[in-house]
Amino acid sequence: MEFTLLPLAILFTSLGIVPLLFALPERSARLRTTINLTAAAIKVGLVAWLSWRVSQGTIYGVGFEVLPGLAFKLQADPLAILFIALSSILWLITTIYSVGYLEKGPHRARFFGFFSLCVAATVGIAMAGNLFTFLLFYELLTIATYPLVIHRGTAEALRAGRIYLIYTLAGGLVLLVGTLWLWVMAGGTDFAAGGMMADIAAASPVQATMLFVVLIAGLGVKAALVPFHAWLPIAMVAPAPVSALLHAVAVVKAGAFGIMRVVYEVFGINVAVDLGVTLPLAIAAGITIIYGSLRALTQDDIKKRLAYSTVSQVSYITLGVALANPIAAIGALAHLIHQGLMKITMFMAAGNLAEGLGVKTVSGMNGVGRRMPGTMLAFTLAALAMIGLPPLAGFVSKWYLASGGLDAGQGWVIALLLGSSLLNAAYFLPMLHRAWFVDAGDASAARPVGRRIGWMLSAPPLVTAALVLIAGGLANAPFSPLEWTRFIVAIEYRE
Repeated sequence: MEFTLLPLAILFTSLGIVPLLFALPERSARLRTTINLTAAAIKVGLVAWLSWRVSQGTIYGVGFEVLPGLAFKLQADPLAILFIALSSILWLITTIYSVGYLEKGPHRARFFGFFSLCVAATVGIAMAGNLFTFLLFYELLTIATYPLVIHRGTAEALRAGRIYLIYTLAGGLVLLVGTLWLWVMAGGTDFAAGGMMADIAAASPVQATMLFVVLIAGLGVKAALVPFHAWLPIAMVAPAPVSALLHAVAVVKAGAFGIMRVVYEVFGINVAVDLGVTLPLAIAAGITIIYGSLRALTQDDIKKRLAYSTVSQVSYITLGVALANPIAAIGALAHLIHQGLMKITMFMAAGNLAEGLGVKTVSGMNGVGRRMPGTMLAFTLAALAMIGLPPLAGFVSKWYLASGGLDAGQGWVIALLLGSSLLNAAYFLPMLHRAWFVDAGDASAARPVGRRIGWMLSAPPLVTAALVLIAGGLANAPFSPLEWTRFIVAIEYRE
C-alpha cells in the first residue's frame, strides 16, 4: 500500500466546506451554490485521477493508530473506488437538483451543510480501511441524515425522524458490539482481500458464526433487510433531494456496501461458505426482494411506492454477494451502481411532478407525460430498467445475478428474479400507462399547478436517465461499471 494524502483530499472536498456552508447567511445563495458545485466538481476530478491510479494496481492509504491493534485508516482500493465514483458523480448532479429544488425554500444553509456532511460520511464509509473506521463514518452518516429527514419540521417529519433514529442508532449499536467482538477475537479490524477470519473460524466456528450474524444484523438496518426495513418508507416525508440521496447514494447503500466488506474482506467468501452463513443470507435477501415488491404494489403515494421498490432492489446486492459465486458477485457490484442511477432518476422525477404539477400519487398521474414530457421520459427509462428491459442497466445486473445463480447450482434464484421482475412490471407499468396513455380530463384543470420547473430541476433526471442507458448499452466498454466490477471480483475471488 502506498501512503498518500489523496484519500484525505477527497474526503475534505465535502467535509471541509461544511463549516462554511453553515456559516453563510440564507441570502448568500449564489456563493453557497458556487462553493457546493466547485467542491463537487473537484471531487469528481480527484476520484477520476485516483481511479486511474488504482486501475494500474496501486492501492493508496493513510491512517494512524488509536489503540494497539485499532487504527483510523482510509484506504483507496478497487471496491472503495466503485462506491466513491457513484457518490461523487451523483453528489454533483444532486447538488444541482437541490439548488433548484430549494431555490426559495427555508433553511438552505442548514440543508446544504448537513447535505455535504452526509456525502463526506458516505465517502468515509467507502474508503474505510477497517471496520472501526467504517463504524465511525457509519454513525456520522446517521447524525448527518437526521436533520435532512426532518428538514420540513412538520409533525410528520419529526415522527419520521424519531423512527429513523431508533432504527439506525440501534443498528449502529449492534455493529459497535460486533466491531469490538472482532477486535477481541482477531486482534484487529482490517479489511483485506480474502478476509482475516480463516484461522479463527476453524478454531471456533460457532463463535465466528455468531459474530457474522451480529455484524450483518447491524448492517441490515441501513440495508433495509426485512424485518429492519420499516424506517425507509416512513422517511419519505423528507424533501425529494434527500429521498434521492437516501436511496441512491447514502444510507441504504452504506448498509449494502458494509455487507460486502464483511463477507469479502472480514470473513472472506470461502470462510463464509464453510460456516454455512451465505445461504441463510441469500434467503433473507430473497424474502426482502419479494416482500418489498408486494408492498410497493399497494402504495398510491409515489415516493412510498419507490421506497418499497428500494427495499426490494437493494437486496439484489446482498443476494449476489451471498450466492458466493463470482458471476453473481459481478451482478451485485454492478447493481450497486445501476440501482443508484435508476433510483435517483425516479426520485428526482417524482420531486418534479410534486413541485411542478402538485402530483404526489399514482392515481393522480393521468396525463402527466404530456404535461412534463422530459421528466416522464427520464422516469420511464429508469422504470423500464428496474423491470429489466434490455439494453438498460437493470437488465445487465439481473442477467449476471441469474447466471451466477445457475452457476452456483441455486436454480431458485431464476424463479426469484423472474417473480421480482414481474412484480416490478406490475407496479411500474400502471404508472407509465397513466402518465402516457390516460387522458387527465377535467381533473387537470382542477388540480393546483406548482411552480415552474427550471433547468436545474429538469436536467438532472435526464442526465441520470442517460447514464442508465449508457451503463447498459455500453456495459463492456472500458471503465464501465460492469468492467470495474469484474476487476474487483478478480481480486476478491483469487485463490
